Amino acid sequence: MSVTLEDVSAAAAAIAGSLERTPCVRSRVLSELTGAEVWLKLENLQFTASFKERGALVKLLSLAPDDAARGVVAMSRGNHAQGVAWHAKRLGIAATIVMPEGTAYSKVEATRRLGARVVVEGPQLSDAEDAARRMAERERLVFVPPYDDDDVIAGQGTVALELLDAVPELDAIVVPVGGGGLLAGTTVVASALRPTTEVVGVQTEAWPAFVEAMGFTVPAHAKRGAPTVAEGIAVARPGSRTLALCRGRVADMLCVSEPRLEEAIRLFCEIEKTVVEGAGAAGLAALLEHPARLAGKRVALVVSGGNIDTRLLSLVLLRGLARDGRLVRLRVYLPDEPGSLAKLAGLLGDHDANILEVHHQRTFGHAPLRAAEVEIVLETRSREHVEEVVAALRGAGIEAELRGE
Repeated sequence: MSVTLEDVSAAAAAIAGSLERTPCVRSRVLSELTGAEVWLKLENLQFTASFKERGALVKLLSLAPDDAARGVVAMSRGNHAQGVAWHAKRLGIAATIVMPEGTAYSKVEATRRLGARVVVEGPQLSDAEDAARRMAERERLVFVPPYDDDDVIAGQGTVALELLDAVPELDAIVVPVGGGGLLAGTTVVASALRPTTEVVGVQTEAWPAFVEAMGFTVPAHAKRGAPTVAEGIAVARPGSRTLALCRGRVADMLCVSEPRLEEAIRLFCEIEKTVVEGAGAAGLAALLEHPARLAGKRVALVVSGGNIDTRLLSLVLLRGLARDGRLVRLRVYLPDEPGSLAKLAGLLGDHDANILEVHHQRTFGHAPLRAAEVEIVLETRSREHVEEVVAALRGAGIEAELRGE
């Protein structure tokens, strides 16, 4: 079976009223930053914070009563898991989710809270899939694929259906790609409704399986299989159905680096005031990493999800402040005498540097015997402000050096 526009339209009718028709908004600031006219399809505003609800629900609704009564099993790191768990619970279907080892605790617990039985097995997503398929055979459960399934693809295609209804005159739709369900569904809709709209897929440099399968270029410096903040699209095996639907329809596929993904997550928080996971930030990361590719065009970014672990989010934000020179560490050597630390604090205050942490060290470190080593964390306005502060300290006779970011 090949997925058609009619299938996607039928999927849209089937799920209407059961999940959010998410907003599509223009971002003035991101447009200025990237040089493209940027529209955001905010799938992170779904109940489970991901577009994956769409395909999961369409698949569950397609089950015959006898199959639904047996229960379902799925494998996922989080988004597909929560989509299946939530809608299975709504429909009265027992759900089991197999998640790979190392899945964020928050995603495991969120899936359990939604009523699913969770089994953690296998180091990689592909291992979890193998385990889920064995469980399906052993327990006579229905396997719900995360992407390589016609019903799932049709469900994911409803994102593009809504998008082109809201903003018909798009030059490009930029889509995060793991196994390719969302990309395939988008190509089906775009090629039927607006064939002049380019569909552009995005993967991380570390997990470029779909890029390679489609014959596009992977950066030579890519570190295959490395950890990524975009674990939602860290997929080793692209789907056969999704590849077949994407070939000849996808205009381009781009790879993005980890620093650009982190920057994109931070920009969504700071500019759009919305929480986005690494996969959901991939489209913006692509505009930042490849600015000339879509400059001057009207571009929609599918913000596919917002399920990011809070600890990871805090690290991304703090690292972003450090890269921008708004959070810095200084090592300062002071005379070991009364008033030295007060003098340092006064100088920093005079130059509008906000002290966040102070570590005063006499016993350990490399300071001379009659001196104290102080490591200080400062909040500053910019790199230029940091240079001003360091120059002021040195001008006052205080030895100061910047520590690594």
